[in-house]
Amino acid sequence: MSQLSMFSSSPIKASSIIGTSVFNPEGDSLGDIKEVVIDPSTGRVAYVVVSFGGFLRMGEKLFAIPFSAFRYNVTNNEYVLNVSKERLEEAPGFDPGQWPSMSDEKWNRDIYNYYGRSPYWEA
Repeated sequence: MSQLSMFSSSPIKASSIIGTSVFNPEGDSLGDIKEVVIDPSTGRVAYVVVSFGGFLRMGEKLFAIPFSAFRYNVTNNEYVLNVSKERLEEAPGFDPGQWPSMSDEKWNRDIYNYYGRSPYWEA
């Protein structure tokens, strides 16, 4: 058995994720991925940071979203986030110049709970 056959999809560079468009399942553009946040102790992707500024008419605000909340659409090279517009409007976000302390366990748990995901460090 080839070692590559273990992968359901090829690993990709973080730089190819940054700037990728985010859509909802209906095909509405939500924003784009601004950053990929990696846990250096595990090497796992903790979050992607998305800007929904234009979509939510909230100015430039950023949102940390568990990477597991997205589905990648290979055909269109885009990420699909199956979260209602109403839920996104209430999502916890932050200003680009004031990132939260990502080492705060409560903040991490709150983000994962908000999106209905199990924390990556417990998977």
